[in-house]
Amino acid sequence: MKPPLPRLHAITDERIARRPELGDVATTLAAGGGADLALHARGRTLTGLEQYEVAIRLSAYPPSRLFVNDRLDIALATGAAGVQLGWGALLPEDARRLDPGWWIGKSVHDVAEAEAARTEGADYLLVGPVFATPPTPTHAVRPPLGPGALGAIARLGLPVVAIGGITPERVREVKAAGAYGVAAIRALWDAVEPAATARRMIEELVA
Repeated sequence: MKPPLPRLHAITDERIARRPELGDVATTLAAGGGADLALHARGRTLTGLEQYEVAIRLSAYPPSRLFVNDRLDIALATGAAGVQLGWGALLPEDARRLDPGWWIGKSVHDVAEAEAARTEGADYLLVGPVFATPPTPTHAVRPPLGPGALGAIARLGLPVVAIGGITPERVREVKAAGAYGVAAIRALWDAVEPAATARRMIEELVA
């Protein structure tokens, strides 16, 4: 039986993946998040070798767990606990054949995508953006879903991890809407006190 799905997901992007102090921040996040923290090796424009090296670095902070976004070969090579699949990636039911022990998540943006992901065999849903977020070089601006749409997706029955504009102050609101967990990039990796921020967000989720 696999351990529970982490409630807090700290996701890298290209900027964070290439920061020299990545390991220092990961250490402090792991100190605050413990087994309820998943460290995601992600970066859409990273080379395969760069993402592999990031995954190796993020695998070194137990009891936090390594998740790898999209690159299932890297997830296999690094012993990841879970994978996060975007649209256009392998179907969850097919990914499960590679490692039945993985937590397999699917990124979704509305109820129709969430229903499809559930049918395809996803274990959990990464749902967003819940709140407005600035554009990035690899992500177009999407209209925020808001807590109401998040709640509609949560009612489908799979654990929902909310992403997009998530801050410690907003965790209680998305939890009330039905979120099992939250994911963030800047709010965690750029926090002044990463350990305290991770701890606070988890405390809000489990309260």
